[in-house]
Amino acid sequence: MYENAFNRIEKDLRAEEGIANELDYVEQISWVLFLRYLDALEAERRDRAELEDREYTPIIGGIFRWSEWAAPKLDDGTLDHNSARTGEDLVRFVDEQLFPYLAKFKSAATRPKTIEYKIGEVFTELRSKFRSGYILRDVLEVIDGLSFNTQAQRHELSELYETRIRRMGNAGRNGGEYYTPRPLIRAMIRVTDPKIGETIYDGAAGSAGFLCEAFEHLRQPQLSAAEWETLQTATFYGQEKKSLAYIIGIMNMVLHGIEAPNIIHTNTLTENVMDIQERDRHDIILANPPFGGGERKEVQQNFPIRTGETAYLFLQHFIRKLKAGGRAAVVIKNTVLSNTDNASVALRKELIESCNLHTVLDCPQGTFQGAGVKTVVLFFDKGAPTRDIWFYQLDPGRSMGKTNPLNDADLVEFVELHRTRETGPKSWIVNRTDLDAATFDLSVKNPNAPEAEALRSPEEIIADMLARDAETADILENIRGML
Repeated sequence: MYENAFNRIEKDLRAEEGIANELDYVEQISWVLFLRYLDALEAERRDRAELEDREYTPIIGGIFRWSEWAAPKLDDGTLDHNSARTGEDLVRFVDEQLFPYLAKFKSAATRPKTIEYKIGEVFTELRSKFRSGYILRDVLEVIDGLSFNTQAQRHELSELYETRIRRMGNAGRNGGEYYTPRPLIRAMIRVTDPKIGETIYDGAAGSAGFLCEAFEHLRQPQLSAAEWETLQTATFYGQEKKSLAYIIGIMNMVLHGIEAPNIIHTNTLTENVMDIQERDRHDIILANPPFGGGERKEVQQNFPIRTGETAYLFLQHFIRKLKAGGRAAVVIKNTVLSNTDNASVALRKELIESCNLHTVLDCPQGTFQGAGVKTVVLFFDKGAPTRDIWFYQLDPGRSMGKTNPLNDADLVEFVELHRTRETGPKSWIVNRTDLDAATFDLSVKNPNAPEAEALRSPEEIIADMLARDAETADILENIRGML
């Protein structure tokens, strides 16, 4: 049912002139889904209040309730077409009344960690791109038919939403910034092994894939009410700079079952890392920060190692956001292991001396769709310097691409071998004492790989060619003598 609903919506949106690409599609379906989810949440809270014999004050009231403007019903449960807005009337209501009303929730909320504040932020950051009220009416009717009542239903919706996020990433441009392959995320989570009661942080949250997968990892049927409350309110924390990614991240977490996600819309790198206090730190950091971008000089002043490379700034941020004894897994481009510029060398030195960089996962080309550089995953703990590093070179045995992406089976061996740090054809250990004291070079050089045949010098090649020419001349002379 849900797959058919999403396909119908997609067909409608292709005819909407205000929606041009996959990014627009995910953005626009997000705000409509969000309001439908809020309607279901309100119904659930109202029923709970009735059972407990207490009054319930709705979050969204009056004409702005879903049942008033989006899906007014007759007594038999069918849509009341006479009172349902459509056409220009619907577009004008959404643009001029609904969005401004919802945006005010941000200033009216008592604190950021509330669903009211999230509503205000979402509708402050985006706008409706629907130009046809008839298409919007069709979309509203389809989404009104979706149910959020059971965990199974929410799971199916979240899976379909994830599919759309992945397609948005594959569409290229900045969409790819919001999507990290879920098999890689799950492997990172299995290695860091978060526990109930620990906090998990992503300072470059994007579509919140790390936080959603960590929630799925920790959510178990036997959780107590107190543990469930901890998961809901005091476990997952994120920050995201870009408006679209922020909206998608909020919606993704909501669909996975987190009612009021602790994601803040802010540029993480504007925080001075020297001002980070113990209360700001976390037990687990899981992240894939953007790389290749540039930050302004005033932002670079917030870091001891100053550079315009965003990935390097994020890595410094993560090192300082980690609690003593905390664990981190961070995706970063592989050149951070070998570049010889001052910032790269200083960053490797800081990481090795302030943290235990125990594992480097070398990912193959094509792990990230459309990425022009290779990536590695750095696994490190806070509190003790590095003694030795276990490298694992991931080799799925095939060319990676859009039609042949990374899957969970590709990472089973890595996760298993990580426990014992076993060495073999694809894994090896580098001791801290063997590193170059001047450069701290951590280049991925598999000592177990078959040695490539040494290339011959130009002089040797020319000498061989001349020798063959002389041999050929002798043969031709002999043949001439036989004639």
